[in-house]
Amino acid sequence: MSTKDVLTKADLAELRRSALGTANPLGVAAEIAEAAEQGRLEDPDDAGDALTLAAEIAEIRARPDAALRYAEQALAAYPSGDDPRAGFARALRARALFRAGGRDDEAMAELTALRPLLLVQPDAPAYVSAALDASGRSSTAETWLSEAVDTLLGERAAAAGASGPASTAIDPVVELGPPDAPGVLFFLLQQRHRVRRDLNLPHDRQDDLSDRLETQLVRRAGERRGAESDLLFWPRAEFDRLLSEHPSLAEVYGSDWDAHRGLLEKELVRLTGAGQAGLGVFTATVAGLNAFAGRRDGDPADVAVRAGYAAEVSARPSARIPWPPERNDACWCGSGLKYKKDCLPRSRG
Repeated sequence: MSTKDVLTKADLAELRRSALGTANPLGVAAEIAEAAEQGRLEDPDDAGDALTLAAEIAEIRARPDAALRYAEQALAAYPSGDDPRAGFARALRARALFRAGGRDDEAMAELTALRPLLLVQPDAPAYVSAALDASGRSSTAETWLSEAVDTLLGERAAAAGASGPASTAIDPVVELGPPDAPGVLFFLLQQRHRVRRDLNLPHDRQDDLSDRLETQLVRRAGERRGAESDLLFWPRAEFDRLLSEHPSLAEVYGSDWDAHRGLLEKELVRLTGAGQAGLGVFTATVAGLNAFAGRRDGDPADVAVRAGYAAEVSARPSARIPWPPERNDACWCGSGLKYKKDCLPRSRG
């Protein structure tokens, strides 16, 4: 990362996508933390998120001391430890404590304090269970996720006036929500399903419910999107792999990476002209598409499978790349060029 006087939201979004692919990810993390500490963020309210990103990079690179330092600085930057944005930083702190050795009790206390968020935050099932998985506590993750699912199903059964145990009233009380925001229960069930697969546990009724909700999501996403672009963005390496493995998708996503970015830019401009706001694209991977198709026993090139995968990806906040950036900010595509020099002109091509 070349040093900049001020880091914008677009800069941070770009660094989240690209930092681990640089020659020195830990150096990038240090520069991000330094910018936050020195007040060199365009929006001071981004300090907690910036330091959390630094902690995430350090933790992935197995540097627990740096990860712990950045995570604690992030928590100090948020208005309070109960700030909804602070949950991920607290989970990263727990992971760093596990890695540090001899601080497992402290790490578990942190994660136990986060456990109530499983019921209210869509991202919490992923980051809480990931921290437990990383410490060899996948069985604990399965227990926590299962109990959270039982709690939500019980609440919904009670609200619906259902009698008897929650498991007898699963179908009538589950509301999936829109394809781009399917709700906490969906993410709990999906994460629980993944953990149980990793533990080689037998398929149970809640796993069946997870599969049924995923099927609903695929169907509704297809109905909603119709002929619209799915706004999936394939970074250059992923795009090359996509066309290598699934050449027929060149007709959908473009014959080359320039064409792909041009299609997205034009669609975003079109949607803006139609009155839509808060737009963005969603980072996709070939491995993710193939895995989704495998779960559905389908073809990755099939329109329904792609719609379902797009719905799954677009529901993850971490996959979203906001659009448009400022003209002089880094382009959303990750090329390293300014937006005005790269994808902005593609809408006119």
